[in-house]
Amino acid sequence: MDITIVLIVIVVILALFMITMFNRLVTLRQRVKEAWSDIDVQLKRRHDLIPNLVETVKGYAAHERGTFEAVTNARAQAVAAGASGSPQQMAQAENVLTGTLRSLFAVAENYPQLQAVQEFKDLSENLTATEDKIAFARRFYNGNVRDYSTALQTFPTNLMAGMFGFGPEQYFELADQTEREVPQVKFS
Repeated sequence: MDITIVLIVIVVILALFMITMFNRLVTLRQRVKEAWSDIDVQLKRRHDLIPNLVETVKGYAAHERGTFEAVTNARAQAVAAGASGSPQQMAQAENVLTGTLRSLFAVAENYPQLQAVQEFKDLSENLTATEDKIAFARRFYNGNVRDYSTALQTFPTNLMAGMFGFGPEQYFELADQTEREVPQVKFS
């Protein structure tokens, strides 16, 4: 009788331990998904601001057509990459978009009258604020991926993760160090 009670207690403790580990993995995975959603929201905001910024600059610099087309194409590629859901594809597309935005701001710097237009100022400030939010969202996402990955790789959680099909998540990384910088908006 005593052995039966001890076995039941051991089974209950093991079951509670497994439930706790499983729930922790589910919680961490949900945090990663939530953080990814934050990145998605900020990237959509960025993608929505860009056409307005391009149109504003176009009115002052009509002969800079190549720059406008590059920004428009890069934005379209970034939106398409967003549909893939792959952090690597999105990071690559966002890197290209960041580069083309730098070109757009370089064009804008050549037009002092444009820099005096309130709409351009507002759009530039919104885009800069959005870039800051994207950077924060990336850090938050990558922090959650780190925590989740650590849980997946530590014993005994790694055994539970393998049994229930918990898989690794990708970090949202930028390939080039210069792309980590926020595009600068300079008013002369």
